[in-house]
Amino acid sequence: MNTPTTGADTRLDLDALADWFTATARPLPWRAAGVTGWGVLVSETMLQQTPVNRVQPIWEEWMRRWPRPSDLAAEPQGEVLRAWGKLGYPRRALRLHEAAATIAAEHGDVVPSDVDTLLALPGIGAYTARAVAAFAYGRRAPVVDTNVRRVVARAVHGAGDAGPPSTNRDLADVDALLPAEDAPAARLSAALMELGQVVCTVRSPSCERCPIAADCAWQHNGRPAYAGPPKKVQKFAGTDRQVRGRLLDVLRGSTGPVTRDQLDAAWNEAGQRDRCLDSLLVDGLVEQTDDGRFALPGER
Repeated sequence: MNTPTTGADTRLDLDALADWFTATARPLPWRAAGVTGWGVLVSETMLQQTPVNRVQPIWEEWMRRWPRPSDLAAEPQGEVLRAWGKLGYPRRALRLHEAAATIAAEHGDVVPSDVDTLLALPGIGAYTARAVAAFAYGRRAPVVDTNVRRVVARAVHGAGDAGPPSTNRDLADVDALLPAEDAPAARLSAALMELGQVVCTVRSPSCERCPIAADCAWQHNGRPAYAGPPKKVQKFAGTDRQVRGRLLDVLRGSTGPVTRDQLDAAWNEAGQRDRCLDSLLVDGLVEQTDDGRFALPGER
């Protein structure tokens, strides 16, 4: 693997980073030998804005129940939402269900391996397409998430953290680090992400364990604090996200449609509750029956 010169005139020992990943990578189930592109697609969809420890048991259950895209596509949407549990952002489950149907019908029940074909699938965005191409099929595809952006900001640019996202700039930064060959590039993509997740963390980076600490521009600059625009802190308590989750909990815990009174008991602020129920109906996460009750999609 070549050691490129970064934009900050710092030469990173990327071989050391890749070797570190090979030796210390967490044994996550979707990294195991034999996991298909479908398994990686499911894991990447679930992991968006959701911690690994919450995803792992649900991913394992999904793989037992639905080892192929066609298995998931054959399930009603309501059952898919029920199995999604408390992972949050449940529209991801519906998008995955829709993608599974397309993969089964148009791609021989096999998740495509190239980024452009993946992007053509329903609900698959740029990050997920690149992650599946790299992590499932060993393709050279720059993969950029919050963790990777932080590693690059520090190691390459000497900043305390990444500023606001910029798709073109962020992809160019990572693309400049990757070797030309597919397999080494894919391994380095995984290593960059792992480094940001377990070593180069936001609040307490473990620089003593970092395989590229000697080359890190942030270290050379004296580890300056982040000086960019304030970051938005996502709260949860009392938000519409929490209310929507409470309403969905009622439906997931029922074997059939529920009454308005049952949903009303889930949240005591009527205006917010009604707004959230309306948004769930608009998003297709809830359906209303002819007699005025409510159900998960397909369970009327």
